[in-house]
Amino acid sequence: MGLFNIFSRDKKERLDQGLQKTKSTIFSRISKAIIGKSTVDDEVLDNLEEILVTSDVGVETTLRIIDRIQMRVSKDKYLGTSELNVLLKEEIAALLQENNVRDLTEFYIPETIKPYVIMVVGVNGVGKTTTIGKLAYQLKRSGKTVLLGAADTFRAAAVDQLTIWADRVGVPLITQGMGADPASVAFDTVKSAIAKETDVVIIDTAGRLHNKISLMNELSKIRKVVQKLIPDAPHEVLLILDASTGQNAFEQAKQFTAATEVNAIALTKLDGTAKGGVVIGISDQFKIPVKYIGVGEGMEDLQVFNRFEFVDSLFN
Repeated sequence: MGLFNIFSRDKKERLDQGLQKTKSTIFSRISKAIIGKSTVDDEVLDNLEEILVTSDVGVETTLRIIDRIQMRVSKDKYLGTSELNVLLKEEIAALLQENNVRDLTEFYIPETIKPYVIMVVGVNGVGKTTTIGKLAYQLKRSGKTVLLGAADTFRAAAVDQLTIWADRVGVPLITQGMGADPASVAFDTVKSAIAKETDVVIIDTAGRLHNKISLMNELSKIRKVVQKLIPDAPHEVLLILDASTGQNAFEQAKQFTAATEVNAIALTKLDGTAKGGVVIGISDQFKIPVKYIGVGEGMEDLQVFNRFEFVDSLFN
């Protein structure tokens, strides 16, 4: 069975649908760029470079992709424009493979770590609370027990939204209400998880970037109090980014990776944007695993990111 055919049909169909806007935009522009061309020449490559950059792949990553394609053209001597999509798929997948990111096909939590603590960061409006709810649902469905912590206490709406998701998914939530000390909420959540032998803890945090020093101090404080209970926690710092913001997502990634030790990324709202190329650029440039992608509104529309599956949907 081929590498691009090993994934669940239902999951693949959801991914195909979620990437439709990006795919349609890229395909239509590539089609226009190769009209009247029989081979991949310098003009085609120049047009392709512009298409990738304006699809929010990012300049640095785009140049790396173009370099790889130029090498293939030089090596193979003759490459027809009809082969361009296959070429793009192969070279982008190979580029992402160099990041040494482990590809997952399911929601995976190490059995040896209990509770596994996930601290979720990201600015307001990127789909942070929704992603937490969907992740809790997926983990619960996989057989894990999950506890949520409402440590985004600066917005009443954040606590209310997380409460709604906890009820919808059917998982417990630790909250102290608006204005409470976020670190205190995180501490109580982890303490409760230890007492109840919960598998996974997911802690929401405030999404503010207007003062990076304040943000850094707050996230550092949460980390320190959690480590009083579990020295190597949080095991995962998951940064949520909105794919529809394009280049702004790159800037947010820079800010949060400077403020705390981000080791996983989730990109949301891919179904509502033609800027899905941002997934490729962020995965390549930050060398931090893109672990999850959001491709729709449904509970099952948060997917584990797999570079082969993603690139196949985008360029097949």
